[in-house]
Amino acid sequence: MKKIVVDTNIVVSALLRAESNPALVISLIMRPDLGLCRILLSEEIFTEYKEVLSRPKFKKLNTKAVNKLLGYLKKEASWIKPETSINAIKEDPADNKFLECAVEGGADYIITGNTKHFPSKKFRGITILPPGEFLAEIAKTVFK
Repeated sequence: MKKIVVDTNIVVSALLRAESNPALVISLIMRPDLGLCRILLSEEIFTEYKEVLSRPKFKKLNTKAVNKLLGYLKKEASWIKPETSINAIKEDPADNKFLECAVEGGADYIITGNTKHFPSKKFRGITILPPGEFLAEIAKTVFK
């Protein structure tokens, strides 16, 4: 089972567009019975998810869907307490929390729609991919 860290933009995109690659990523997370991936979360990341989803510009999101996703994540995620501070992302230093969680939790992937903010496609052995490329990687493991 692949361990993944999911950038906030993926969560928002999934809730905005039900038929999208971000929505498929979230669907895989919410189907642990498939054994494909498990999300790693830190308190800081979860707090950002909640804060962003409560912004006025997202008030049209389906409240039930938002609460279902956040409730699921709170209960089922693998919770990580990063011990090491990382300062590799200069353009948006707040995104370093995703690297910290991924490194501490031994993640295989960070999924983001904002790959340009991350230092490269790899960081300390963790692959950083947009959702479509991640889904292609997962498909390779399913359809060997």
